[in-house]
Amino acid sequence: MKKLIVYDLDGTLAESKSSLDAEMSTRLHDLLGVVKVAVISGGDWPQFEKQVLSHLPHDERLVNLSLLPTCGTKFFQYAGDWKKIYSEDFTADEKEKIVSSFKKALGAAGYKVEKVWGEVIEDRGSQITFSALGQQAPLEEKNKWDPDFSKRKKIKALLDKLIPEFSVRLGGTTSVDVTKPGIDKAYGIRKLRDTLGIAIHEMIFIGDALFPGGNDYPAEQAGVVSIPVRGPQETKPVTEAIIACLDGDQKVLPCEET
Repeated sequence: MKKLIVYDLDGTLAESKSSLDAEMSTRLHDLLGVVKVAVISGGDWPQFEKQVLSHLPHDERLVNLSLLPTCGTKFFQYAGDWKKIYSEDFTADEKEKIVSSFKKALGAAGYKVEKVWGEVIEDRGSQITFSALGQQAPLEEKNKWDPDFSKRKKIKALLDKLIPEFSVRLGGTTSVDVTKPGIDKAYGIRKLRDTLGIAIHEMIFIGDALFPGGNDYPAEQAGVVSIPVRGPQETKPVTEAIIACLDGDQKVLPCEET
């Protein structure tokens, strides 16, 4: 029996930088009624508030929800209100080196865009994130920029040489995330294990970037049973199946791996 279902956010529970739709909100709320749930994303806490919490009922089921912004470098739990358990923040010198390295890598990669929407390099405290078209870019524009990940893989390869002491991952639709070494979604999975007292084999992870180099891939490497999806429309039936399994209604694929 699985005791914790862990989701990526952008590209899994919702479209990039978008909120949960009504159908996903209902499914997630139903799931919270039968099992503990966690969400790990490269986005910072304000995105969790806007994309997730503002679309869930504010009721007792929130005690079953753990939220891990910036690829697990922060951890929030609910106890009447949301409490930050930890935050693995960069020092000022580390931030300066990472931002400088991003600028060098982008110059060397030679990718230029005609228009950006919002910040391109964002300081999230425990994570520095590059968003090629800006933080507020329209989804249709983001989907067109790097559909095969080739541009960001080139940027990552350059960053790996410039800042080998940090972890570099592809995230979202147009983004590249940098965190402290060893702090990624695998780190978040282990923190969930230690904080909630739930063994890794008792978890399921669901994400859209479970390929090598993707920012969900470390979760699979941590040993979690992982289910790849290609967007919220695939996540919904997977969630339905897990709810049915945990309610004991029928035998479905996610249950067969428990």
